[in-house]
Amino acid sequence: MAFAGAMAYAELSALRPRAGGEYVYLREAFGPLAAFLTGWTSFVAGFSGAIAASAVALASYLSRFVPVAGDLTPLLIIPLGPLDLVVSPQALVAVSVIAALSGVHILGLGPGRVVQNLLAGLKVAILVGFVVLGFAIGDGSSAHFAEGGQVVPSLWVLALIPVMFSYAGWNAATYVAEEIREPGRNVPLALGLGTVAVVVIYLALNLLYVYALPISEFATIDARIVDAASEQLFGPLVAGPLAAASVVMIAASISAMILAGPRVYYAMARDGQFPAIAAYVHPRFRTPVVAIVAQSVWAGLLVFSGRFDQLAEYTGFAVVLFTGIAVTALFVLRRRFPDAPRPFRAWGYPVAPFVFAAASALIVMNALWRSPVTSGTGLLVIAAGVPIYALLRRTRASR
Repeated sequence: MAFAGAMAYAELSALRPRAGGEYVYLREAFGPLAAFLTGWTSFVAGFSGAIAASAVALASYLSRFVPVAGDLTPLLIIPLGPLDLVVSPQALVAVSVIAALSGVHILGLGPGRVVQNLLAGLKVAILVGFVVLGFAIGDGSSAHFAEGGQVVPSLWVLALIPVMFSYAGWNAATYVAEEIREPGRNVPLALGLGTVAVVVIYLALNLLYVYALPISEFATIDARIVDAASEQLFGPLVAGPLAAASVVMIAASISAMILAGPRVYYAMARDGQFPAIAAYVHPRFRTPVVAIVAQSVWAGLLVFSGRFDQLAEYTGFAVVLFTGIAVTALFVLRRRFPDAPRPFRAWGYPVAPFVFAAASALIVMNALWRSPVTSGTGLLVIAAGVPIYALLRRTRASR
């Protein structure tokens, strides 16, 4: 399913090789409001919330080596309406990580690419090594694969939301398409190869978890599944190296989101859909510096508020919703611009993108049925962007 989506995105990015990803495709196919709402959700929760949650998780793993990094003792509490901003050592470490990686990406796509490639390469090497060593010398059992259990179809579909969320990085190349050489060739190549690699590694990783632990124990594990599986496979002495590896892998994820997200807000600002200052490009580094800073500040506030997990939970299905709509845009743009040059055409069209869009719609509708409060709150977060859109439009018209 992820590969089908990647192929659709590959054609869309080759057709419109601009910064912004889904924002660009929804604007072209469905108009400015739909485009604004995907960008609004990305800023409020999609990227910023995920960055905040990941930074706190990194601080938690780092505390194994630097105990103060996990200290939740409040140093300062700032009342802010119904919320309290709590400044703790852990929060300061998390915000420092966000600031440091944002600073790297402000320095230019070159330095940002070097750091991102280094972190991503280490992450892949760690995951591949973990899988290979786990099956080769780990203390697991192939008998676990024979275990089964009752599956409720609607709950299985609901469980696909966090699965899709974990695969969300497959479309990252589209956000920086405007800054990539020969985007008609290189973006589809990055999407295709990257998606295949991620799918293979993630499936192998999940098979290793089943090899390590009985399926019946998964729901009762208090620790992170990777921690429990690692201890079973290699013993308690692996906890230290695993924590170090987790710091690197989480840093890679944060770096990728810091790279991608601001390109959406930059594209929106360029179209008058976001405060104009977010379209400012640093004259020397050629990066959307204001958009990067805005995202890092908001992510930092989410860290101090402690509400990032709730935002991620509420809007997790929005990732599925907007990627499904973006893939649907492929059909609209093929019909609207039949003669437009397309350096790449989606494999399996029209069946593959239709299956992806239909599956996305099924997941969203099932989430609204099975988890109405959480999903309904997510819809409210998205809908909150409508008056913001109207205000920005009115402000732009009055100039």
